[in-house]
Amino acid sequence: MSVDLKLGINLGFAVNKYVEPHVWARIVAEELGLTYVQFVADLLNAFLPEAVIQRQLEQIQENTAKYGLQITSTFTSSFTRVNHFMHPDEDTRRTWLDWFKRFVDISVAMGAKSTGSHFGILTFADYDNPARRELIISEALKHWQELSWYAKDKGMEYLTFEPMSIPREMANTVEDTKELLGRLNENAGIPFKLVLDVGHAPHPNDRDPYRWVRELGSVSPIVHIQQTEMNHSRHWPFTEEYNALGIIHGERLIEALEASGATEAELVFELSHREAWSTEFRIIEDHKASVDYWRQFVQK
Repeated sequence: MSVDLKLGINLGFAVNKYVEPHVWARIVAEELGLTYVQFVADLLNAFLPEAVIQRQLEQIQENTAKYGLQITSTFTSSFTRVNHFMHPDEDTRRTWLDWFKRFVDISVAMGAKSTGSHFGILTFADYDNPARRELIISEALKHWQELSWYAKDKGMEYLTFEPMSIPREMANTVEDTKELLGRLNENAGIPFKLVLDVGHAPHPNDRDPYRWVRELGSVSPIVHIQQTEMNHSRHWPFTEEYNALGIIHGERLIEALEASGATEAELVFELSHREAWSTEFRIIEDHKASVDYWRQFVQK
Protein backbone atom coordinates (compact mmCIF):
# COMPACT_ATOMS: atom_id res chain seq x y z
CA MET A 1 0.00 0.00 0.00
CA SER A 2 1.40 3.41 -0.95
CA VAL A 3 1.21 6.33 1.45
CA ASP A 4 0.36 9.86 0.33
CA LEU A 5 3.35 11.73 1.79
CA LYS A 6 3.96 15.44 2.35
CA LEU A 7 7.07 17.13 3.67
CA GLY A 8 6.66 19.87 6.26
CA ILE A 9 8.56 21.74 8.94
CA ASN A 10 8.01 22.36 12.64
CA LEU A 11 8.69 26.01 13.40
CA GLY A 12 10.51 25.14 16.60
CA PHE A 13 13.66 25.84 14.57
CA ALA A 14 12.63 29.52 14.42
CA VAL A 15 12.05 30.09 18.14
CA ASN A 16 14.18 33.05 19.33
CA LYS A 17 15.99 33.01 15.97
CA TYR A 18 13.54 33.83 13.19
CA VAL A 19 10.43 34.92 15.09
CA GLU A 20 9.26 37.53 12.58
CA PRO A 21 6.55 36.06 10.31
CA HIS A 22 8.01 37.68 7.19
CA VAL A 23 11.39 36.14 8.02
CA TRP A 24 10.42 32.54 8.78
CA ALA A 25 7.85 32.46 5.97
CA ARG A 26 10.44 33.51 3.41
CA ILE A 27 13.01 31.01 4.73
CA VAL A 28 10.55 28.11 4.63
CA ALA A 29 9.26 28.94 1.14
CA GLU A 30 12.27 30.34 -0.70
CA GLU A 31 15.33 28.82 0.97
CA LEU A 32 13.92 25.42 1.94
CA GLY A 33 11.32 25.04 -0.79
CA LEU A 34 8.64 23.76 1.58
CA THR A 35 4.91 24.47 1.67
CA TYR A 36 3.57 22.72 4.76
CA VAL A 37 4.14 24.16 8.22
CA GLN A 38 3.51 23.05 11.80
CA PHE A 39 3.28 26.25 13.82
CA VAL A 40 4.46 26.18 17.45
CA ALA A 41 2.91 27.98 20.42
CA ASP A 42 6.23 29.48 21.44
CA LEU A 43 5.98 31.87 18.47
CA LEU A 44 2.53 33.13 19.53
CA ASN A 45 1.68 32.19 23.08
CA ALA A 46 -2.02 32.19 23.93
CA PHE A 47 -1.23 33.92 27.25
CA LEU A 48 -0.34 37.11 25.36
CA PRO A 49 -2.75 40.06 25.35
CA GLU A 50 -5.49 39.89 22.74
CA ALA A 51 -4.25 42.93 20.84
CA VAL A 52 -0.79 41.38 20.46
CA ILE A 53 -2.26 38.08 19.30
CA GLN A 54 -4.46 39.74 16.69
CA ARG A 55 -1.61 41.85 15.33
CA GLN A 56 0.64 38.81 15.07
CA LEU A 57 -2.12 36.74 13.45
CA GLU A 58 -2.55 39.39 10.77
CA GLN A 59 1.17 39.29 10.00
CA ILE A 60 1.19 35.47 9.91
CA GLN A 61 -1.85 35.32 7.63
CA GLU A 62 -0.36 37.98 5.32
CA ASN A 63 3.01 36.27 5.00
CA THR A 64 1.81 32.68 4.67
CA ALA A 65 -0.44 33.86 1.85
CA LYS A 66 2.39 35.85 0.26
CA TYR A 67 4.74 32.85 0.24
CA GLY A 68 2.14 30.19 -0.52
CA LEU A 69 2.50 28.35 2.80
CA GLN A 70 -0.11 26.17 4.51
CA ILE A 71 -0.16 25.88 8.30
CA THR A 72 -1.58 22.39 8.49
CA SER A 73 -1.26 21.91 12.27
CA THR A 74 -0.07 23.57 15.46
CA PHE A 75 1.77 22.18 18.45
CA THR A 76 3.37 23.13 21.73
CA SER A 77 7.14 23.38 21.92
CA SER A 78 10.00 23.90 24.38
CA PHE A 79 8.64 26.89 26.32
CA THR A 80 5.25 25.19 26.67
CA ARG A 81 6.53 21.72 27.58
CA VAL A 82 4.99 21.88 31.05
CA ASN A 83 2.65 19.87 33.31
CA HIS A 84 -0.46 21.62 31.90
CA PHE A 85 -3.41 19.14 32.24
CA MET A 86 -1.45 17.06 34.76
CA HIS A 87 -0.48 19.92 37.05
CA PRO A 88 -1.22 19.02 40.69
CA ASP A 89 -3.25 22.22 41.22
CA GLU A 90 -6.83 22.15 39.95
CA ASP A 91 -7.00 25.87 39.17
CA THR A 92 -3.80 25.64 37.18
CA ARG A 93 -5.22 22.75 35.13
CA ARG A 94 -8.31 24.83 34.35
CA THR A 95 -6.13 27.77 33.38
CA TRP A 96 -4.30 25.55 30.89
CA LEU A 97 -7.61 24.35 29.50
CA ASP A 98 -8.51 27.98 28.83
CA TRP A 99 -5.08 28.43 27.24
CA PHE A 100 -5.59 25.45 24.92
CA LYS A 101 -9.03 26.68 23.91
CA ARG A 102 -7.51 30.03 22.99
CA PHE A 103 -4.76 28.23 21.11
CA VAL A 104 -7.43 26.33 19.17
CA ASP A 105 -8.90 29.71 18.17
CA ILE A 106 -5.47 30.95 17.09
CA SER A 107 -4.78 27.73 15.19
CA VAL A 108 -8.08 27.83 13.31
CA ALA A 109 -7.40 31.45 12.35
CA MET A 110 -4.13 30.24 10.78
CA GLY A 111 -5.93 27.52 8.83
CA ALA A 112 -4.74 24.54 10.91
CA LYS A 113 -6.94 21.46 10.98
CA SER A 114 -5.43 20.09 14.20
CA THR A 115 -3.50 21.06 17.29
CA GLY A 116 -1.71 19.06 19.94
CA SER A 117 0.90 18.65 22.62
CA HIS A 118 2.36 16.05 24.91
CA PHE A 119 -0.42 14.47 27.02
CA GLY A 120 0.91 16.08 30.21
CA ILE A 121 3.64 15.57 32.78
CA LEU A 122 3.17 14.18 36.27
CA THR A 123 5.20 15.49 39.17
CA PHE A 124 7.24 12.90 41.06
CA ALA A 125 4.92 13.22 44.06
CA ASP A 126 1.86 12.40 41.96
CA TYR A 127 3.58 9.68 39.97
CA ASP A 128 4.84 7.91 43.11
CA ASN A 129 1.35 7.81 44.68
CA PRO A 130 -0.79 5.29 42.72
CA ALA A 131 -4.14 6.75 43.79
CA ARG A 132 -3.04 10.29 43.12
CA ARG A 133 -1.47 9.24 39.80
CA GLU A 134 -4.73 7.79 38.51
CA LEU A 135 -6.65 10.83 39.71
CA ILE A 136 -4.42 13.19 37.75
CA ILE A 137 -4.52 10.97 34.66
CA SER A 138 -8.32 11.02 34.87
CA GLU A 139 -8.26 14.79 35.19
CA ALA A 140 -6.06 15.08 32.11
CA LEU A 141 -8.36 12.79 30.13
CA LYS A 142 -11.34 14.91 31.15
CA HIS A 143 -9.62 18.15 30.11
CA TRP A 144 -8.43 16.77 26.77
CA GLN A 145 -11.90 15.44 26.01
CA GLU A 146 -13.51 18.77 26.87
CA LEU A 147 -11.02 20.44 24.56
CA SER A 148 -11.93 18.01 21.77
CA TRP A 149 -15.57 19.11 21.85
CA TYR A 150 -14.50 22.75 21.79
CA ALA A 151 -12.20 22.06 18.85
CA LYS A 152 -15.02 20.28 17.03
CA ASP A 153 -17.23 23.35 17.38
CA LYS A 154 -14.43 25.44 15.91
CA GLY A 155 -14.12 23.20 12.85
CA MET A 156 -10.99 21.18 13.62
CA GLU A 157 -10.68 17.63 12.32
CA TYR A 158 -8.65 15.95 15.07
CA LEU A 159 -6.38 16.54 18.09
CA THR A 160 -2.97 14.97 18.66
CA PHE A 161 -0.56 14.05 21.41
CA GLU A 162 3.06 12.93 21.17
CA PRO A 163 4.42 9.79 22.86
CA MET A 164 7.19 10.96 25.14
CA SER A 165 10.32 9.87 26.97
CA ILE A 166 9.56 8.62 30.48
CA PRO A 167 6.59 7.19 32.43
CA ARG A 168 5.81 10.56 34.07
CA GLU A 169 5.24 12.00 30.59
CA MET A 170 2.98 9.11 29.54
CA ALA A 171 2.96 6.92 26.42
CA ASN A 172 6.57 5.81 26.56
CA THR A 173 5.86 2.32 25.21
CA VAL A 174 3.84 1.21 22.21
CA GLU A 175 1.33 -0.60 24.42
CA ASP A 176 0.90 2.36 26.79
CA THR A 177 0.39 4.65 23.81
CA LYS A 178 -2.35 2.43 22.39
CA GLU A 179 -4.08 2.26 25.78
CA LEU A 180 -3.95 6.02 26.33
CA LEU A 181 -5.19 6.73 22.80
CA GLY A 182 -8.09 4.37 23.38
CA ARG A 183 -9.04 6.05 26.64
CA LEU A 184 -8.94 9.49 25.04
CA ASN A 185 -11.23 8.43 22.20
CA GLU A 186 -13.89 6.96 24.49
CA ASN A 187 -15.66 10.31 24.83
CA ALA A 188 -14.11 12.58 22.23
CA GLY A 189 -15.78 15.22 20.10
CA ILE A 190 -13.25 14.70 17.31
CA PRO A 191 -10.72 11.86 17.04
CA PHE A 192 -7.47 11.86 18.95
CA LYS A 193 -4.45 10.81 16.90
CA LEU A 194 -0.70 10.74 17.39
CA VAL A 195 2.32 12.77 16.43
CA LEU A 196 5.02 10.13 16.34
CA ASP A 197 8.64 11.22 16.64
CA VAL A 198 11.20 8.82 15.19
CA GLY A 199 13.57 9.73 18.02
CA HIS A 200 11.05 8.93 20.75
CA ALA A 201 11.61 5.23 21.38
CA PRO A 202 12.68 5.67 24.97
CA HIS A 203 11.74 2.60 26.96
CA PRO A 204 14.64 0.13 27.34
CA ASN A 205 12.45 -2.65 25.93
CA ASP A 206 10.94 -0.58 23.12
CA ARG A 207 13.73 1.25 21.31
CA ASP A 208 13.17 0.29 17.69
CA PRO A 209 11.76 3.46 16.04
CA TYR A 210 10.50 1.48 13.07
CA ARG A 211 8.38 -0.74 15.31
CA TRP A 212 6.66 2.39 16.64
CA VAL A 213 5.87 3.45 13.09
CA ARG A 214 4.72 -0.01 11.98
CA GLU A 215 2.40 -0.32 15.00
CA LEU A 216 1.12 3.26 15.20
CA GLY A 217 1.69 4.89 11.82
CA SER A 218 -1.92 4.39 10.78
CA VAL A 219 -3.08 6.70 13.61
CA SER A 220 -0.24 9.20 13.23
CA PRO A 221 -1.00 11.64 10.39
CA ILE A 222 2.03 13.69 11.49
CA VAL A 223 5.49 12.20 12.02
CA HIS A 224 8.34 14.30 13.40
CA ILE A 225 11.54 13.37 11.61
CA GLN A 226 15.06 13.88 12.88
CA GLN A 227 18.32 12.04 12.48
CA THR A 228 19.33 10.28 15.68
CA GLU A 229 21.27 7.46 17.30
CA MET A 230 19.81 4.40 18.98
CA ASN A 231 18.86 5.17 22.61
CA HIS A 232 18.86 8.93 21.98
CA SER A 233 16.68 11.68 20.55
CA ARG A 234 19.35 13.87 18.97
CA HIS A 235 17.27 16.01 16.60
CA TRP A 236 20.20 16.04 14.20
CA PRO A 237 19.82 17.21 10.60
CA PHE A 238 19.91 14.76 7.68
CA THR A 239 23.36 15.78 6.48
CA GLU A 240 25.95 13.41 5.09
CA GLU A 241 27.84 13.59 8.39
CA TYR A 242 24.87 12.68 10.56
CA ASN A 243 23.30 10.21 8.14
CA ALA A 244 26.50 8.17 8.47
CA LEU A 245 26.00 8.06 12.24
CA GLY A 246 22.23 7.87 12.49
CA ILE A 247 19.59 5.16 12.32
CA ILE A 248 16.79 6.98 10.46
CA HIS A 249 16.72 6.18 6.74
CA GLY A 250 14.09 7.28 4.26
CA GLU A 251 13.46 3.89 2.66
CA ARG A 252 13.00 2.13 5.99
CA LEU A 253 10.70 4.80 7.39
CA ILE A 254 8.44 4.73 4.34
CA GLU A 255 8.39 0.93 4.41
CA ALA A 256 7.31 1.05 8.06
CA LEU A 257 4.56 3.56 7.25
CA GLU A 258 3.30 1.36 4.44
CA ALA A 259 3.33 -1.67 6.73
CA SER A 260 1.27 0.25 9.31
CA GLY A 261 -1.63 0.68 6.90
CA ALA A 262 -1.30 4.47 6.87
CA THR A 263 -2.83 6.13 3.82
CA GLU A 264 -1.30 9.57 4.36
CA ALA A 265 1.34 11.22 6.51
CA GLU A 266 3.05 14.57 6.83
CA LEU A 267 6.74 14.11 7.61
CA VAL A 268 7.70 17.17 9.62
CA PHE A 269 11.30 18.21 10.24
CA GLU A 270 11.98 18.79 13.94
CA LEU A 271 15.68 19.65 14.00
CA SER A 272 17.48 21.26 16.93
CA HIS A 273 20.26 23.82 16.75
CA ARG A 274 21.06 24.93 20.25
CA GLU A 275 22.74 28.25 20.87
CA ALA A 276 26.35 27.21 20.35
CA TRP A 277 29.18 28.21 18.02
CA SER A 278 29.17 24.72 16.52
CA THR A 279 25.58 24.99 15.28
CA GLU A 280 24.44 28.63 15.36
CA PHE A 281 25.51 29.43 11.81
CA ARG A 282 24.47 26.12 10.21
CA ILE A 283 20.72 26.29 10.78
CA ILE A 284 19.59 27.08 7.25
CA GLU A 285 22.36 25.08 5.61
CA ASP A 286 21.48 21.96 7.64
CA HIS A 287 17.79 22.31 6.89
CA LYS A 288 18.51 22.66 3.17
CA ALA A 289 20.57 19.47 3.22
CA SER A 290 17.81 17.69 5.13
CA VAL A 291 15.17 18.74 2.59
CA ASP A 292 17.44 17.60 -0.24
CA TYR A 293 17.83 14.18 1.38
CA TRP A 294 14.09 13.68 1.84
CA ARG A 295 13.18 14.93 -1.63
CA GLN A 296 14.42 11.57 -2.87
CA PHE A 297 11.35 10.05 -1.25
CA VAL A 298 8.72 12.81 -0.91
CA GLN A 299 7.79 15.16 -3.72
CA LYS A 300 5.01 17.22 -2.11
